[in-house]
Amino acid sequence: MSSSVPPQRTPGRPREFDMDVVLDKAITVFSRLGYSATSVADLNTALGLTSGSIYKAFGDKRGVLMAALDRYVERRTRRLDDLLASARTGRERVAAVLKSYAETSHGETGRTGCLVIGTLMEFAGSDPALRERLTKILATHEARLLRFLREGHADGSIAARIDPEATARLLLCVIQGMRVVGKSGRRQAEMAAICIEALRLLD
Repeated sequence: MSSSVPPQRTPGRPREFDMDVVLDKAITVFSRLGYSATSVADLNTALGLTSGSIYKAFGDKRGVLMAALDRYVERRTRRLDDLLASARTGRERVAAVLKSYAETSHGETGRTGCLVIGTLMEFAGSDPALRERLTKILATHEARLLRFLREGHADGSIAARIDPEATARLLLCVIQGMRVVGKSGRRQAEMAAICIEALRLLD
C-alpha cells in the first residue's frame, strides 16, 4: 500500500514594497487630483504597483483612500507634536498649530492640498460614512485648539475676554481655510502673515 504525503505549505511571499512609502505617494495623488479623478492607472503609476498588487494589499481604490487617510492623519499629528514639544504656554501651542498649517499651505506643498479637506469637499453630500469619519478628524482638531485656548486662559497668555469655544471654531476655519487657499499657489510670507493676525485675536 502506498501512502501519499501532503505537500508542504510554503509561507506566503513577503510584501515587496514599503507600505508607508506607498501610502505617502497615494496621499499626494489623491490630494492633487481628488478621489474620483484618480484612476487605478494613476495609482499604478504613482505607487509603482500593478493593479493586482494594489487590490491584494488594499482591496480596491477606496481601500487605498482609507489607508491613505489613516497615514495622513498619523503623519500630520506626528509633525504637529514635534512643533508642540517646545511650546510652554497655551498661546505658544496655538501658534504652533497655526505655524504647522501655514508651512504646508504655500508653494508646491500648498498646491498639493489637504487630503482631509479635499476628500470632505468631494464626498460630504454623497457618502455619509466617509463624511462622518472626516468630520471626526476635524472635531479632534477643534478640541485640541479648545484645550490650548483654555490652557492660555489658565496661564495668562490668552486674554480672559476670549470665548474659547467660539475662538476654537474660528481658528479651525482659519487653518483649514489656509489649506484651501494654498491650492491656488500662495507665498510663504502671505501665510505667515495670517498666523500673526490670527494670534492678535487672542490679545
